[in-house]
Amino acid sequence: MIAKLTGLLDDSGPDWAVIDVAGVGYLVHCSVRTLEALGERGGRATVFTDLQVSENDMRLIGFASGAERDWFRLLTAVQGVGSKVALAILSALTTEELQRACAGGDAAMVARANGVGPKLASRIVNELKDKAGGLPTIPGGAAPAAAPAGSASADAVSALQNLGFKPAVAASAVAHAMGELGEDADLDVLVRVALKKAAG
Repeated sequence: MIAKLTGLLDDSGPDWAVIDVAGVGYLVHCSVRTLEALGERGGRATVFTDLQVSENDMRLIGFASGAERDWFRLLTAVQGVGSKVALAILSALTTEELQRACAGGDAAMVARANGVGPKLASRIVNELKDKAGGLPTIPGGAAPAAAPAGSASADAVSALQNLGFKPAVAASAVAHAMGELGEDADLDVLVRVALKKAAG
């Protein structure tokens, strides 16, 4: 499966872009936020991708970040949410806003997206409430800043990764734990609190 494309932004429209990778143009359907992140036509662009296959269609969906792709996959697992609706939601809300809405049961926030009625918004929020804590809360879907090597936070991130957590989840959990405990937190305590947040 194609997981990521890096090439030149050849062309784009309201909900799609063509990425030229070594002379092959890949049509990717994107949210408005991803299209904005791709930059100017002719510039270098990278998109994380997900291949959607149905009986009569195959389409490549593109994302500016891995976090956005994770949320797309969660959204499309909800009954009644296809790729179009999921992209509309990701166009209306950042991944951070979406996580906050699901964790807090705020269906009205999700209903701001085009084509999402109150009933569907409630279903999305109810089904994803428990899963929302498992994804990193990253403002706008950007990656968290790397902790300085040798610092307690870097060691804590490494410890969580050794326990099987993905780098983004580990970094996000440690950042949240640091926020609670303060910069001079003891490594053992930091790992324990971050572990609770990552497992959340």
